[in-house]
Amino acid sequence: MSVRAMGVFCQARNLVRLGCVLKQSRLPAAAAVHNFAPRLHQSHAGFSLRRFATETKEASQGTVDKHEFQAETRQLLDIVARSLYSDHEVFVRELISNASDALEKFRYTSLSDSGTDLVGKDRPLEIRITTDKPLMQLIIQDTGIGMTKEELVSNLGTIARSGSKQFLEQMKGNQQDATSEASSNIIGQFGVGFYSAFIVANKVEVYTRAATPDAVGLRWSTDGSGTYEIKEVPDVDLGTKIVLHLKTDCREYADEDRIKAVIKKYSNFVGSPILLNGKQANEIKPLWLLDPQSISQEQHHDFYRFISNSFDVPRFTLHYKADVPLSIHALLYFPEGKPGLFEMSRDGSTGVALYTRKVLIQSKTENLLPKWLRFVKGVVDSEDIPLNLSRELLQNSSLIRKLSSVISTRVIRFLQERAKKQPEDYETFYRDYGLFLKEGIVTSSDPAEKEEIAKLLRFDSSKSETSSGRMSLEEYYNAVPADQQNIYYLAAPNRVLAESSPYYESLKKRNELVLFCYEPYDELVLMQLGKFKSKNLVSVEKEMREESKETTATPDYGEGSLLRSELDQLIPWLEDELKGQVIKVKATSRLDTHPCVITVEEMAAARHFIRTQSHQVPEQNRFALLQPELEINPKHPIIKKLNKLRESDKELAQLITKQLFANAMVGAGLAEDPRMLLTNMNTLLSRALEKY
Repeated sequence: MSVRAMGVFCQARNLVRLGCVLKQSRLPAAAAVHNFAPRLHQSHAGFSLRRFATETKEASQGTVDKHEFQAETRQLLDIVARSLYSDHEVFVRELISNASDALEKFRYTSLSDSGTDLVGKDRPLEIRITTDKPLMQLIIQDTGIGMTKEELVSNLGTIARSGSKQFLEQMKGNQQDATSEASSNIIGQFGVGFYSAFIVANKVEVYTRAATPDAVGLRWSTDGSGTYEIKEVPDVDLGTKIVLHLKTDCREYADEDRIKAVIKKYSNFVGSPILLNGKQANEIKPLWLLDPQSISQEQHHDFYRFISNSFDVPRFTLHYKADVPLSIHALLYFPEGKPGLFEMSRDGSTGVALYTRKVLIQSKTENLLPKWLRFVKGVVDSEDIPLNLSRELLQNSSLIRKLSSVISTRVIRFLQERAKKQPEDYETFYRDYGLFLKEGIVTSSDPAEKEEIAKLLRFDSSKSETSSGRMSLEEYYNAVPADQQNIYYLAAPNRVLAESSPYYESLKKRNELVLFCYEPYDELVLMQLGKFKSKNLVSVEKEMREESKETTATPDYGEGSLLRSELDQLIPWLEDELKGQVIKVKATSRLDTHPCVITVEEMAAARHFIRTQSHQVPEQNRFALLQPELEINPKHPIIKKLNKLRESDKELAQLITKQLFANAMVGAGLAEDPRMLLTNMNTLLSRALEKY
C-alpha cells in the first residue's frame, strides 16, 4: 500500500548539522527519536522527506505490510550495526529517553483539553525494563501515548533528507579516524536514538497500541537488513514495548546489574518510575523543588548530566525560588565545558525545560530564555503556567514572555554576583562564553537590560599591569573623574598593536584610560551599547576626528614642522594625487611617531563594511561611502621630505604618497586586501636601490 504519512525520527534542526559532528565533541544533546517525544510529533516545514516502496503480503497469521527503508536509513543502520560507537551502553539512555517522552506526552495530553478521548487514564505511568539472559533479550516498555500504524511508518522508518547524506558521508569518510569521544557522543547529540538499538541487537521488535479509542495492537519488526514489517497483533498493552534480540557479543545487556548501572549513570532522574525486573531503579525526586541546602554536589552533577545529556560538570549552579511576580522554582546550570559548535549557532535550541506542578510542558522551550542564554541548561517550574497552554501558544504567550524576563534578569544578576565573589572562575567563564553576553547586548531591545549585561563585559586596558588584569565598564566608570564625559576604547588585534596605534598616541600623552578591544565584534557591541550609565562610549578614532572638527585656531604643530605656507601647497597637491580616495587632507598635531592617519566618521561600522560587503562594491564607490580623511603629521621626516620631492622628483613623490595612504588604510583596518600593498612597495624598493 502507498505510505502517505511521513515524519522525522529526530529533530531536523540537528540533522542539518550532523556533518560536523566528528569535529566537535561537546555538543548539545538532541531530542529522542520516535513519536514518543512530543517535540518530534510535528512535521518540520522545509525538509523534503522521501517515500518508501511498500508491499502487502498475506500470511497465515494475518496481514503483514512490508516496507523498505530509504537509502539513507539503510546506510545509518549499517553504520550503527558495525558498532562505530565505543560506548555501546548509550542505547539504554536513548530508549529510556524515548519511553519517558511517551509518558510525558500522555500525561500532558490527558491533562489538556485534547485529552478527553484518551483511554486508560488511570493506568500507572512507568517504564518497565526486563532482562532475559537465557533468551539474550532486553525489553523496554512504557505505558505512554503509543503509536498508530501511520506513526510507526513515519517515526521508525523515515529519515529527513536534509543533512542526512552529509552526515553519512562524513561518517563513512572518518570511520578510521573517529575518536572514541566523538563517536560515543553522536547518538545522544543528534537523536539517532531508536536506531541506537542496532548497536547491540540483530533484531528489534516494537509492540505498540495508541491510547485512543478503537486503536489496534501493532508489531513493527526488522533485522536491520533494509526492510521492516508491520502487522496487527492481539493482546497488546497500551503504550510501547521494544524487544531487543541481543547480539552474542552484547549479551551483557541481558544482565540486570549491567542495566542497573547504566540507568544510574544516565537516566537516574527520569521523571517517571523505571522498574527493572519489577524493582524501581531510579530516583524521581524533582531536585528543583527541594531545599537547595539538602542537595549534594554529586546530585547536582548527576542531574546536570541527565538534563544536558553531557559528560562534564556544571561550572555554576543557580537554584532559586520566587513567589512574585510569578511562582518560580528554577534550577539552572552553567556548563564547565566550552560551547559546542551548535551552541554557537543561533539556530540551536535553548536547553531549559518548562514544567508546571512537576508536569513537563516542553523539554526545550524556545522562548523561555533569550537566544543569547542558550548555553544555560536546567529546569523551570511555574505554577502560573496553565496545563492547557498548547505548545504552539507558548511562542506567543505573554505569560511566557513575563517568565522569560524574570528568569533572564535573575541569571544576569547571578553572573554579576559570580564576577564579584568568584572573579577567577568568572574570568574563565567569560573567556568561554563572553561572546554570548555580547550577543545579548546587540540583540536586546531593552536599554536597561543592555546596561546590566554590559556590567559583565571585561576588557584589557591601557593601564593593565598584566594581560589578565581585565577591567569592567563599571571599574572604568569609577576610575575616571566624574566630569569626564566619555569612556574611550580602541579596537586592535592585540595589545602591541593597540599601544603602537597612531590613534592612541595623543591619549597616551594625556595619560587617558583606554579600553583595548581585541575581538573584531567588540567595537560593534560597544557602538550598539552607546552609553554606560552617564558616559558615552567613544572609539579613539572617532574622538580624533571629532576633535579635529572642533579645532578652529591655527594649531601649533611643534618644533621643526613644516611652515603654514608649505602646508598650504602640500595639502592641495596631496588631495589632487589622492583624488577619489580621500575627501580631505589636513594637518594634525595629534600624531607623534606616525607620518599620517586615516579617519572616517564611524570606524567600527566602516571596518564591518569592509569585512562583509566591500567586495560587492566597486573601489570608487567604496571610497565614496567611507569618505576617509587623511591627517598628516607636519613634523614627521617622511612628510617633510615628501614636500621637497614633489618638486625635485615628482614620480617618487607620487609613489610615496600612494604608499602612505595604503599604509594608513591598513593601520585603520580599512584595507580590503593588504596584499595590494606589495605592487607599489616593490616599485618603491626598486627606486630606492637605483643608486646601488
